[in-house]
Amino acid sequence: MTGQLFERIALIGCGLIGSSVARAVRERGLARHLAIYDLSPKVRDRVRELGLADTVTDNIAEAVTGADLIIYATPPMAMAEAAAAAAPHYATGAVISDVGSVKGAIADILNKDAPEGVFVIPGHPIAGTEQSGPDAGFAALFDGRWVILTPSDRADEAYAVAVAKLSAFWRGLGAQVELMDARHHDLVLAVTSHLPHLIAYNIVGTAADLEEVTQAEVMKFSAGGFRDFTRIAASDPVMWRDVFILNKDAVLEILGRFTEDLQALSRAIRWGEADKLEELFTRTREIRRGVIALGQEDPTPNFGRNRAKD
Repeated sequence: MTGQLFERIALIGCGLIGSSVARAVRERGLARHLAIYDLSPKVRDRVRELGLADTVTDNIAEAVTGADLIIYATPPMAMAEAAAAAAPHYATGAVISDVGSVKGAIADILNKDAPEGVFVIPGHPIAGTEQSGPDAGFAALFDGRWVILTPSDRADEAYAVAVAKLSAFWRGLGAQVELMDARHHDLVLAVTSHLPHLIAYNIVGTAADLEEVTQAEVMKFSAGGFRDFTRIAASDPVMWRDVFILNKDAVLEILGRFTEDLQALSRAIRWGEADKLEELFTRTREIRRGVIALGQEDPTPNFGRNRAKD
């Protein structure tokens, strides 16, 4: 048990990430009281059945009142409405954060309605699976994973203390913490997460649209690479719709570069330039080995918890 860091934590939304935070908080004793808000009656009923929170409510004011840590775990484009409703009820000194895959736009959303005296520190745990809902979460989801926090450039000591406390919270959940500029985060994640998901959605869609190949054949004869694409493409469509809308500038920038590289690869295949192909494949294999060496490969790929969020 890590020990209590916050008196009352409010989770706004309880899908995969929210329910994993809830489980880890309760397992490791990081808060005296945990409140969960969700608009869905079905989700709220299941949260109660699973015993994930002390308070489960459809009243966002009830959830956040008195909370010294509030974490938004809603789809990104639903966050603005939720934050606007919750902000008048924030306690002075509360830390306001989130778990979204986009940080520039979310920082603007969270700061827009935040009153004086609270500390907005956007966050992004780089962890997840292709599953969704409160049953999908598990307390060990963040173990060894990176959480990126994107604090503002405020220089006051109280804000620095809040950043340190939120960092300690995520470390208490088992994660490693990195501080980063929000815009730089969005560019990095466009490369490492958003573009791969876009490619996965597109290639699975292309396979489904082929007239010469039936969907039954696609499913029956899927090789390992295509199976990985289908796993990624099974991720929450609402969340990923929001990610691409809110991070469109960074995604389009990286997509342009990717398109140029893909055209060069196409020319190498067309003209039989074996050396160029081998050089690329060798270089990219080293990146894969680096990912494994840094411990960012799922240690239990056959346990049904393959990572597919970001």
